[in-house]
Amino acid sequence: MLDKTGIAKRIAKEVKDGYYVNLGIGIPTLVANYVRHDIQVEFQSENGVLGMGPFPYEGEEDADIINAGKQTITTLPGASFFDSSMSFSMIRGQHVDLTILGAMEVSENGDIANWKIPGKMVKGMGGAMDLVASAENIIVAMLHTNKAGESKLLKECTLPLTGVGCVKKIVTNLAVIEVTDKGFKLLERAPGVSVQEIQNATEGHLIVEGEIPEMQL
Repeated sequence: MLDKTGIAKRIAKEVKDGYYVNLGIGIPTLVANYVRHDIQVEFQSENGVLGMGPFPYEGEEDADIINAGKQTITTLPGASFFDSSMSFSMIRGQHVDLTILGAMEVSENGDIANWKIPGKMVKGMGGAMDLVASAENIIVAMLHTNKAGESKLLKECTLPLTGVGCVKKIVTNLAVIEVTDKGFKLLERAPGVSVQEIQNATEGHLIVEGEIPEMQL
């Protein structure tokens, strides 16, 4: 089973040379720490940064340089800063190759709920609304079950939706799963996790074909 760092390391393998990548709040922000050093990748933050680097070491933080989650970040040589209107024109104009988001629920047809739990105060849907409407390649980083042990990969989402039919792939602490027109397709198992454990933790329809390999981090 993976921890949050393990999820980020596995997703980092999905990042290709030359990609422009948007990282959502939560686990996705860790991905920048684990991208291969021999490829060129530009990380974009919706608050107006292009060229984010890994998180700073303790004592080297600059409170003026933050990501969309208000965490202090580093920037790489050639990084640029701009206003949110330009940032969202990049997103809405589909100039981002890969979007990595966290989620509270994902349905078997690729719907995502990641912004609101009814009855709890939220500031709003934020940039996720634009990302899910514009991005063609969305990977979700999430835990497979909630604190009560209930599946977060569902037949249908129970929470208010952020986007419909937009998620392409999910990486959880248990598995790598592709969203297909026939449901969730199991691609890889986390180390030490059996197919049966993944099936038990998945409410939505899970397609299992042949021998399922373990993830390589």
